[in-house]
Amino acid sequence: MSIDEPLSWKRLFIFFIPLGISASLVTISHVIINGTLARAADPETVIASYAIAGSLLTITERPSTLLRQTCSALVKDRISFQALSYVTKVFLAFVMLIGFLIVYTPVGHGIFKYLFGVDASLLSSVIDVYQILMFVSIFSVIRNIYQGVIISHNRTKWLTIGMAIRLASMYFLSLYYVISDNITSGRVGAIIFLVGMMVESAVSYWEGRNIVRTMPKKQDEHIIETKGHVFQFYKPLLLSSFVAMFIGPVINVMLGRTTGIFLAISAFAVASSLMQLMISFFTYMHQIVLNFYNIDAQLVKKFALAIGFIPFSLLVSVAYTPLGPWALEHMMNVKGNLLTESLLTLRCFALYTLVMPWLDYGNGLILLRGQTKTMFRSQTANAVCTIIVLFILTFIFPGWNGMVGALSQSFGLLAEAIIIWIVIRRTSREPSLNQRQHA
Repeated sequence: MSIDEPLSWKRLFIFFIPLGISASLVTISHVIINGTLARAADPETVIASYAIAGSLLTITERPSTLLRQTCSALVKDRISFQALSYVTKVFLAFVMLIGFLIVYTPVGHGIFKYLFGVDASLLSSVIDVYQILMFVSIFSVIRNIYQGVIISHNRTKWLTIGMAIRLASMYFLSLYYVISDNITSGRVGAIIFLVGMMVESAVSYWEGRNIVRTMPKKQDEHIIETKGHVFQFYKPLLLSSFVAMFIGPVINVMLGRTTGIFLAISAFAVASSLMQLMISFFTYMHQIVLNFYNIDAQLVKKFALAIGFIPFSLLVSVAYTPLGPWALEHMMNVKGNLLTESLLTLRCFALYTLVMPWLDYGNGLILLRGQTKTMFRSQTANAVCTIIVLFILTFIFPGWNGMVGALSQSFGLLAEAIIIWIVIRRTSREPSLNQRQHA
């Protein structure tokens, strides 16, 4: 769809739906990998080695994902794209350096043994898996910066196309391993994931590069020209991602202090995965704001109101009706006490699904204004509030098990949203990167 077409409900939906579909399809890639590894002779060990190595990759992936938002917000011409590319190369070099330190020095053993609590017998397997997974970062960065260009030019269908081709390649590669009966370690999952990311990044590069070639060398009145401009915008996002990475491990540690340790951790994991599946389609609200707010703010607000309560409605319809127990038992094979605890934990995520769309909307305004320092403050508020609520609930209501984690994460998200909207209200001028105001 042309970016010159008048803004309408149809244009917003055509822009948003492919983004939502691509975000939802990501969950299928994990199903393919876990389903393949489950066919190994020792599936518990194989899946564990892949999952632990993958959890470290997740930490390095978050800053990479933020490059997509940075690109959508800042890149309007070839000069700004070149500036972003330089910052991207510096970031990628840093991530790869960390990867090589983890794989080829004692640093890796220390991280996995002491921070992740990996048993000594599993350490070498985890390192072997990460030796492959660390290269995912290269193709993830390529994918994200070119997807930023694709999104800002309203060609979002290419995100869905790229994800579909990625899933197909992963599925056929998994079939090869299954048919050849060659699933001997977690490295198989890492290879499948790496190949999928390579394919998706190739599609994004192909389409995104064509768009970059059509951009003007310098757009009038666009002030983003140097790597310093890009880094000033990206640095607070990078810092916020480092703050966020502590939330997950702290929740797991505190769940270990509840009455039913393994039940609490398992229930939280099941409920969290189901909740993430419900909200994944709606995690691109910020892109609606970034790309269309300056064109028609009122229509964007109406669009947000139309879809912003859907995640909450979905969760309520599952968690508070017979659909919930049925879905947990027949779709996720969860039974007994775990089913009961998972359902209770899922209900505690209601606040999370209610807040998330409006936080994402607010983050879109903050990105559009260039006030990224605010996102570091809001993420810090999230982490602090989450930890405080965790400690309080764990020591007062240890029998709440997984609900402790869900409530803590929900109140943390609420604290983050409050900070974002306070700043938006205090700086209520129309968003403009050309007149950036760092709150």
